[in-house]
Amino acid sequence: MKNLEIIPELVKIIATKKTHKITESYVATMFDKGVDKIAQKVGEEAVETVIAAKNDDDYEFVYEAADLVFHLLMLCEARGIAFDTVLDELKKRQK
Repeated sequence: MKNLEIIPELVKIIATKKTHKITESYVATMFDKGVDKIAQKVGEEAVETVIAAKNDDDYEFVYEAADLVFHLLMLCEARGIAFDTVLDELKKRQK
């Protein structure tokens, strides 16, 4: 579970880069393009993750899954929804 500590760190970094509009920042650039572009990127990363899952390269799958999670965190920030809200929903589904 200690690896999950990276999630709040990433959320904070994403929020900071969104707010400070650092021009050379990929995150700031994505926020400038808007929620539709970020959502599109989540879709692209999801497809790439599925394709990687069907290949025989564990590193590729891990790499693409990390990209998917990162872009999902950005999408949550763009929508103004705390990622904790997503985690709360997962917790509710535990039976």
